[in-house]
Amino acid sequence: MKLLKDILYKTGLLEVSGSTHIAINDVHTDSRTVKNYSLFVAIKGTQTDGHAFIAKAIENGAIAIVCEEFPVELNENITYVKVKDSTAALGYIASNFYDNPSSQLTLVGVTGTNGKTTTVTLLFNLFKLLGYKCGLISTIKYKIDNQEIISTHTTPNAIQMNKLLRQMVDAGCKYCFTEVSSHSVVQHRITGLEFKVAIFSNITHDHLDYHGTFDNYIKAKKGFFDMLSSNAFALVNRDDKNAWIMLQNTKAVKKTYSILADADFKAKVIESHLTGLVLNIDGQEVWTKLIGRFNAYNVLAVYSCAMLLKQDKIKVLTAISNLNSVEGRFQYVKSKNNITAVIDYAHTPDALLNVLKTIKEIVSDNGNIITVIGCGGDRDIQKRPEMARIACEWSNKVILTSDNPRSEDPEKIIEQMKKGVDIKNAKKTLAITDRREAIKTACTLANSGDIVLIAGKGHEKYQEINGVKYPFDDVQVVTETFKTMELI
Repeated sequence: MKLLKDILYKTGLLEVSGSTHIAINDVHTDSRTVKNYSLFVAIKGTQTDGHAFIAKAIENGAIAIVCEEFPVELNENITYVKVKDSTAALGYIASNFYDNPSSQLTLVGVTGTNGKTTTVTLLFNLFKLLGYKCGLISTIKYKIDNQEIISTHTTPNAIQMNKLLRQMVDAGCKYCFTEVSSHSVVQHRITGLEFKVAIFSNITHDHLDYHGTFDNYIKAKKGFFDMLSSNAFALVNRDDKNAWIMLQNTKAVKKTYSILADADFKAKVIESHLTGLVLNIDGQEVWTKLIGRFNAYNVLAVYSCAMLLKQDKIKVLTAISNLNSVEGRFQYVKSKNNITAVIDYAHTPDALLNVLKTIKEIVSDNGNIITVIGCGGDRDIQKRPEMARIACEWSNKVILTSDNPRSEDPEKIIEQMKKGVDIKNAKKTLAITDRREAIKTACTLANSGDIVLIAGKGHEKYQEINGVKYPFDDVQVVTETFKTMELI
């Protein structure tokens, strides 16, 4: 319970009607969840406007309202607070309500088109190996030390985020590692949080269905670095051409990591195999179980962050050699006759290209690459033909199939993907709408030494069709297929 006046700090008050010396039990943006003595924050969303539900919130017990426009009729028993932007205000309100938990631990945020989940998960596991209690907020799961919570968003809303951070602090966590999506920056989900380290991995074509243009997408990522204080570190991948944009206006201490150029933290790929990588990191050779050059960047980012947080170099490198790959990120299943199925979350052109380049490096001389690929419905349609083009360019055979079609017709999505398949690649390309059948067909077509890439869903345990999530696990389907073929 908090006094309203204490949780309005930094919200940019424009006008108040009623008393702010009232006790607030909780904070909500959904009028249906409001209870007695709640504060209801009216958010103007993309589909609904919370201002339309102020009366319902009051009916359900709200004692105070934060909004951008006062209702025509004010209830004399209710306190109304007008702010310029209620979405931004919510970030500060949530942080204040939970006693600013981000300031009571070391908060590390990772942003970029690819690599966010892997990097935060590796950081969490690394610091656990180093003996710390930690928190994790990722696309796959949230963790409060050893307690696991099902993830709902890459970056949760401001209320849920601060509640999770509060629980981490109360559980004794010293660090929290969180993904920071471009959506979360624009939607102020991280407003009011105090980050110690912000990491930028890369930026490529994605989410243009939401941001509209690539320039807007870059600005969203940059917004994360613009909010950092002078006590924070801004750590960027120098090998990405947009890294310097992230650093332009930040007050944070600027640091870089690189495989190709001079940087504060350097690495070199010595060996690359299906079983892992040998890297030289800042002059020290280290073996890691992670696979592919893209993971060399993830490992280097993790190492660099640990160094900025003043961890022991040798202990960190030793722990890195014990880290396992992340679920659904270049996860593989091998058959008895030496067929390798790789399951990866790659759902952007750049991620798909990186995975296929890695497979090209490790596939046997006579081995073929068979790629199963789809594109999500109700998402960026511009990348669909590009995904198919890349798959064809780097594979011996390609099967176009469904991903999560959501509300779209999966066959129409595949037709849009086919626009990226030119005449010379048409003969090696199949279209099988049913994802299970597509995976089975790919495994059937494979011979000893071949690698089957199943891209797009990775860790997901469902397939979303017309608003319904049906159980579906790429790893399970591959394993069952190999068993049916008596290859496991």
